[in-house]
Amino acid sequence: MAISLSKGQKVDLTKTNPGLTKVVVGVGWDTNKYDGGKDFDLDASVFCANASGKVSSESDFIFYNNPKNANGSVVHHGDNRTGAGDGDDEQVSVDLSAIPAETEKIAFCITIHEADTRSQNFGQVSNAYVRILNESTGAELIRYDLGEDFSIETGVVIGELYRNNGEWKFSAIGSGYKDGLAGLARDYGLQTN
Repeated sequence: MAISLSKGQKVDLTKTNPGLTKVVVGVGWDTNKYDGGKDFDLDASVFCANASGKVSSESDFIFYNNPKNANGSVVHHGDNRTGAGDGDDEQVSVDLSAIPAETEKIAFCITIHEADTRSQNFGQVSNAYVRILNESTGAELIRYDLGEDFSIETGVVIGELYRNNGEWKFSAIGSGYKDGLAGLARDYGLQTN
């Protein structure tokens, strides 16, 4: 049975699941009734950060246009432009055993595409979550439901996998950004125009 986390909680992943090396991180969301005339397009993205919390290069920023990191240990499985249907809207595979040594944490984020021009924010999003599955069995190991804590934010760091004494742990972050992907990219060390 999956461990359900609250904001700020941390949990062992590999220590409590010996032999676990490959996981799938699924993110999902729904949009509230909205009559702004424009479609909602939420995107999952991943930042593979070093000990100082920064990416080493652009290849450490994984999203639909850069679907994997340099060594292929983190792979984004594509952009869902509507969020329609049940289950995960977007998924990322992570081979924990192959993550480069300099990568200390892997941050999973959700942003709203063109949020400013479409006048959209996370106040119009519900049922957002992240979950971690054992890739070989499909069993859900960890789940964090974001809740309805956001209003004007256009990007959210939903959770992080991070190294701790040779093991991988997961932290439920739930940290919002008013400036969406640009703010996330800046904080993780990418230059934005």
